[in-house]
Amino acid sequence: MLKVASILPAGTWDSAADHVTLDQDGRHRRRFVLTSDHMKIDALLDEPAAVQLKHGDGLKLDDGRIIEVLAAPEDLLEVTAHSPEHLLRLAWHLGNRHLATQIDGQRLLIRYDHVIAHMLEHLGAHVHRVRERFDPEGGAYGGAHHAHEH
Repeated sequence: MLKVASILPAGTWDSAADHVTLDQDGRHRRRFVLTSDHMKIDALLDEPAAVQLKHGDGLKLDDGRIIEVLAAPEDLLEVTAHSPEHLLRLAWHLGNRHLATQIDGQRLLIRYDHVIAHMLEHLGAHVHRVRERFDPEGGAYGGAHHAHEH
């Protein structure tokens, strides 16, 4: 079986043989066998610690081909606020609950959760259900993206 030899950050490589579409959980892994979407190329990702693959990353296989990582659309909540300070307070409340959060300009994206939506609305947030790619922040304790050669 082919193996992933290295993870290439988005924007650092040229062309892919195929792509693999994964949700956020599927892109946060230590070890798994992936199958590309069209050519059905099977490859083993085997890292010493969990990695957070991002949309647009390339998985360089040991035969030299690259498989592009695509983030699958997911059911999310788009959270906006009345002011930058209000958005910062909302982000604090989400972080205090250890919720994976994507910071995207003037909005926050989190996984859909009706209980959290209700809490945010009571905090004055504008909350809308959307279906988009989800690339949350990696976190301060090792959740960040990394790439290396084996």
